[in-house]
Amino acid sequence: MRVAIVHYWLVSMRGGEKVVEALCDMYPDADIFTLVYDESRVSEKIRRHRVITSFLQKLPGSRRHYQSLLPLMPFALESLDVSGYDLVISSESGPAKGITPGPQATHVCYCHSPMRYVWDHYHFYRANAGMAARVLMPWIAPALRTWDVTTAARVDAFVANSRHVADRIGKYYRRRATVLNPPVSVDDFAPASNIGDHYLVAGQLVGYKRVDLAVRAFTKMGRKLVVIGEGPETAALKRLAGPNITFLGRTPFPQLKEMLATCRALVFPGTEDFGIVPVEAMASGRPVIAHASGGALDSVVPDRTGLLFEEQSEAGLIDAVHRFEALESGFRSDLIRQHAGRFSDTHFKERMQRIIDNEIARRKPRPVSLAQTVRTQTPLRPRLKKANLQDTHMRNGA
Repeated sequence: MRVAIVHYWLVSMRGGEKVVEALCDMYPDADIFTLVYDESRVSEKIRRHRVITSFLQKLPGSRRHYQSLLPLMPFALESLDVSGYDLVISSESGPAKGITPGPQATHVCYCHSPMRYVWDHYHFYRANAGMAARVLMPWIAPALRTWDVTTAARVDAFVANSRHVADRIGKYYRRRATVLNPPVSVDDFAPASNIGDHYLVAGQLVGYKRVDLAVRAFTKMGRKLVVIGEGPETAALKRLAGPNITFLGRTPFPQLKEMLATCRALVFPGTEDFGIVPVEAMASGRPVIAHASGGALDSVVPDRTGLLFEEQSEAGLIDAVHRFEALESGFRSDLIRQHAGRFSDTHFKERMQRIIDNEIARRKPRPVSLAQTVRTQTPLRPRLKKANLQDTHMRNGA
């Protein structure tokens, strides 16, 4: 069986690329197709595979400014030839599912998110884009939405990384999706014996993650907050922060691991498709204070592995921190870590393999049985006899 893995772009190692790594483990001989590829920024596991890129790879600066090439992405994706493959697995967040498989191929799409920049985050992305993008997006987005919806018909089975994403697949594509949370390297994390006095926010510093709520709330409360990550919101967040807020920027993994294991709790105030960092915190034995939305509803168990707060505001987060501190002694590190184990690489690969195997079996052509042949032919006999009698009468009358 020839297998093709299709990923939107390979220019970093984040949650989507971790899924590609798991698929590479499942299909070590698979070829990988992608729009643009930066070999120096992906793992050795991915580099071991044959990687085929689109014509965007040849454009100057494409590996750095690939997002500005959005209008060309449907054309670039459809230029990739996967017609000779028996199984196509698309890893979708950008335009990956729009690949054109052969008619006999099975196409399973693991969807991290429908293209958020033309759907539910459209107005956010447009408001924060440059002048040229703000002018062009109203003209480009309708065509991209149409293409995105129609290409959903090329997928035989959707797998969503959270219930939140499954709901959006149903809303925008009118398709059902099996929910399978993404793999997390939970064994790379471990609890610490000594817990510090700081809370933690970790991730890319962009607007929709609502790190501003955490900075404002903890500045007002005077609690220590450590912020790990970088992004376009960094300067604005530092202007909001009081002296009790520490920004560490991009940190090496050993330092991130230590900060996760020693924080009082991870603060997760945004709405995300799933959210890997909360699971990493729980694998470190630490509870999570998260907004009750998105993928956090799949990973955080209220009053056992953390707390959820309904109102996505400064006041809502402050109230959640006070509730957490009243219950803090009741959270057990061993139970929190045990819960994180259900998001392991092994669990993901086993379930994903079953989903793929079931879909291949469902689509496998089956020979027609003798009983089916008889049922198909039997209704024709009375009509044939009647027609023959009519022909006889006509001949006799003539």
